[in-house]
Amino acid sequence: MSNEKKDPGGVGLQIEAPSPVPSNSILNMNVNINLPVPLTMEEKKYLLAVERGDAATVKRILQRAHRRHHININCVDPLGRGALTLAIDGENLEMVELLIIMQVDTKDGLLQAINAEFVEAVELLLEHEELIHKEGELYSWQKVDMNTAMFTPDITPLMLAAHKNNYEILKILLDRGATLPMPHDVKCGCDDCIRRSSEDSLRHSLARVNEYRALASPSLIALSSQDPLLTAFQLSWELRNLAFAEQECKAQYLELRRQCQSFAVDLLDQSRSSQELAIILNYDPDSPPYMDGDHMKLTRLELAIDYKQKKFVAHPNIQQLLAAMWYEGVPGFRRKSAMEKIAIITKVAVLFPFYCMMYMIAPSCETSKFMRKPFMKFLIHASSYLFFLFLLILVSQRAEVQIVLLFGTDSMKRALQEELARQRGNGPTYLECLVVIYVIGFIWEETQEIFIEGIRNYLKNMWNFIDFSRNFLYCCVAMLRVIAYIQQTSEINKTQYATSPRHWMTRSQ
Repeated sequence: MSNEKKDPGGVGLQIEAPSPVPSNSILNMNVNINLPVPLTMEEKKYLLAVERGDAATVKRILQRAHRRHHININCVDPLGRGALTLAIDGENLEMVELLIIMQVDTKDGLLQAINAEFVEAVELLLEHEELIHKEGELYSWQKVDMNTAMFTPDITPLMLAAHKNNYEILKILLDRGATLPMPHDVKCGCDDCIRRSSEDSLRHSLARVNEYRALASPSLIALSSQDPLLTAFQLSWELRNLAFAEQECKAQYLELRRQCQSFAVDLLDQSRSSQELAIILNYDPDSPPYMDGDHMKLTRLELAIDYKQKKFVAHPNIQQLLAAMWYEGVPGFRRKSAMEKIAIITKVAVLFPFYCMMYMIAPSCETSKFMRKPFMKFLIHASSYLFFLFLLILVSQRAEVQIVLLFGTDSMKRALQEELARQRGNGPTYLECLVVIYVIGFIWEETQEIFIEGIRNYLKNMWNFIDFSRNFLYCCVAMLRVIAYIQQTSEINKTQYATSPRHWMTRSQ
């Protein structure tokens, strides 16, 4: 029945009586969704005493509860916090120990202690778990109702400790045999992955993110990996691939990738001398350990380049070591004046044919060893390539013709005029022979690179495609010249084709 009320304007407002709440309303679903049961006065006193750290009162209440069973010792407050959770949040180890002795359910107390980074409570709860756990049964944190649990079912103590990056707790768990299995591939089609994805795709994706968050923990990598740098590189590359495979979680994966890169850089910060840094960069599990004075292969640095570890490669310690190696042949080069630098570079550029001949004739002499230094090798290679470009310019401008016209004798000029008039069946000039030698050297250099690095690594470097295209074009030009020479020589040997078309036109006129 409705009640009528007059408003100031005299208009009647119809106010309907509230309808009864259905029995299946959300207000009556506290049992179905496991909402906290209202606390009695004694339970409120019990939880308040735990929160305040009043161990004597808590002990007296629990002893009475065991005799009378008048309160629920596992009760929770409106925020879902039980007595053990309150003691852990207050970091009260004495209270935690008392509650465990008085048989309060630990539930996910171990996870709560790890989340609060309460190391002493973690040790205590682990010992308790080992005492009460039976083979084949679920652990305490796995028995908690999923609807009221603070953590998702895929979270394990080791995983949560890795998320918190707590070195002490991780060490305790690993010493007790805790393991973290590798997550399945994002494209995995096993029955378990298909079932989880079909049941809840969001939870399946978040579980993978949680697993990789744990694996990317610097403390976990340092404690569990025999080669932390390699693990950081590989995990960073895997996270990069996952970021492109799962676009929805791309931000999280890229953040974890940056975390792995930062961990590798932090490891470099621990190097205190060039020798320690050299040992790190030259480490190769398949080769003998690096000793001071050995040739630096920089295996680990090459690996960092392959895995796109830009921060690692750009680290100041590495750059300083590389600079020292680069200018090893010319010590103090960077501190010299501009004129002294120009004089050194000019000397090497002018004498590079001599250096090359010495290297081929006596590869073990001091000059040849001097040529193996990176900076000297660069100067000689650069000088040689510039000389090759100069040869190409001379060939394109027919430099031999201009030299004869300027400095040749009369007989040389007449022979040149006859040769220019014929213009057919000419063989390669001296300059072209030098260019051919250079091209053969380029091809041999690329062949050696393929043999040393392998075809797969060779094709990864895009600069090699430019070198291949250059050598291919040189070979095409040389092949066309050979074909033209053979064709013209065969035509000249025939009497009816011995004269060039230019002479035919002159005679007809």
